[in-house]
Amino acid sequence: MEFYEVINKRRTVREFENETIPSEVIQRILHAAFQAPTNDHMRDWHYIIIRDKANAARLLDLIPKGISDADMNALIRDWNLNDSLQQDCYRHAVPKQYQMLFDASAIIVPLLKQKTDTLHPESISHLNAFASIWCSIEHIFLAATAEGYGCNLRVPLGNEAAYAREVLGFPDEYFIPCFIGIGKPKHGIAPVKQKEIDVKSRIHWEQF
Repeated sequence: MEFYEVINKRRTVREFENETIPSEVIQRILHAAFQAPTNDHMRDWHYIIIRDKANAARLLDLIPKGISDADMNALIRDWNLNDSLQQDCYRHAVPKQYQMLFDASAIIVPLLKQKTDTLHPESISHLNAFASIWCSIEHIFLAATAEGYGCNLRVPLGNEAAYAREVLGFPDEYFIPCFIGIGKPKHGIAPVKQKEIDVKSRIHWEQF
């Protein structure tokens, strides 16, 4: 697939076919992840792959399996989501947080080694390692797209990260930025409408 075609086809996918991804394809996608830039040139990242459904169910146990209409409306109000397209995107995504990961062919759990306190940085430069692994995560999304697969992600909320550490057994010095679901996009699912941006109006030459 040509590079800009990959860029244009890259979407968050929350519904999947019941299809196994070959191990060599996952390894190829994660090899692409390690081609991402890193702040300290060490690429001190690890990726845990969960394909067994019993293990997936245990890992995802703290993630809500749905949301009531009242709670969804409260979320939209509390988060000041005033744009109708933005509201539609959240109404589409929030109820699927558990199922989109459980139904994926595999769950990928990225880990980065913390050299500073990621959640309480002393300066913006202390977030360099965190920024680097997000470059790596985007490589996963792009490589998956090039392979004919799709991904979604959930940033851990509440005790989900601590619980994932307990379930997966990774060391205390490693930080989990998100859960990634990967699989073959379900046939016939229409993409959620996104806000159209006039790119030229967002580009500023020399000064704002």
